[in-house]
Amino acid sequence: MVNQNELLIFSGSGNPELTEKICAYLNVGVGKVRIEEFSDGETLVRIEDDVRGRDCFIVQPTCHPVNENIMELLIFLDCLHRASAKRITAVMPYFGYARQDRKSEGRTPISAKLVANLITTARADRLLAIDLHAEQVQGFFDIPVDHLTAEPVISSYFRSLELPDKVIVSPDVGNVKTANIYAQDLGGELAVIDKRRISGSEAVAIRIIGDVKNKDVLMFDDMITTAGTVCSAARLVRDCGAKTVRVAATHGVFAPPAVERLQKAPIDEIVVADTVPINAEAARMKNLKVLTVADLLGEAIHRIHNNKSVSEIFKTK
Repeated sequence: MVNQNELLIFSGSGNPELTEKICAYLNVGVGKVRIEEFSDGETLVRIEDDVRGRDCFIVQPTCHPVNENIMELLIFLDCLHRASAKRITAVMPYFGYARQDRKSEGRTPISAKLVANLITTARADRLLAIDLHAEQVQGFFDIPVDHLTAEPVISSYFRSLELPDKVIVSPDVGNVKTANIYAQDLGGELAVIDKRRISGSEAVAIRIIGDVKNKDVLMFDDMITTAGTVCSAARLVRDCGAKTVRVAATHGVFAPPAVERLQKAPIDEIVVADTVPINAEAARMKNLKVLTVADLLGEAIHRIHNNKSVSEIFKTK
């Protein structure tokens, strides 16, 4: 599929299992690297393959621990640049700080822009990401950005369930665009939940716009972090007569107290992609289904490496 003499794919510490799946799709080996941490917490990246004149990809979601993974990525980029790699692509299935994309109040940073500046300064040539929290984050980068969506992977799974009376529910007004994409692909009606945020980690569903009575509810979001939004929404649609409730998100962050909330919520199934590693507590949930985006990322890497269109992936889904 690819010229193994030109392409190299490396894995950071963020999600080595996903990197291995991507390399299996492309039929290439994972690049050899040694990542060490000194006693004072400093990180050393030592690349053990010859990268001079080669097309290099670093797979590193900046998930928990976010700051450590970001710093490791920056060091990795600098290492490859100084080793004379021909082109360096940062593959970030999950982009930490993406939610800090604007000033919501006075005297606060726009951290997503800061991280974008750091990645550009560390001399990445391009970025490959999946489901950024807001599409405008692409504009924070002064390098090319290939922005993928896990929607084809998630939609394919839900089509296989052959649910007869499904309704697509947006857990909040800001997610209507995403919900509408799923509604067009999967069919079914569209409903929207009016949400009120109490704090940074808690939101309450107030009312639902649309009919969910005796329906199979499918809710979609870009990430599940503390799960306050989806759990509140699940209880509301159940109270309104929903037959079943399934929630799906690209990024299963599952920060505390997400698992505790999800286990108490009236949710039949939780579906996430493997953009970030699923923590041990979340992995024990019996109603959790993890889908892989390895083939999606592998195909995108193949197309970038061969200077082909990435958007064609979604035209042929």
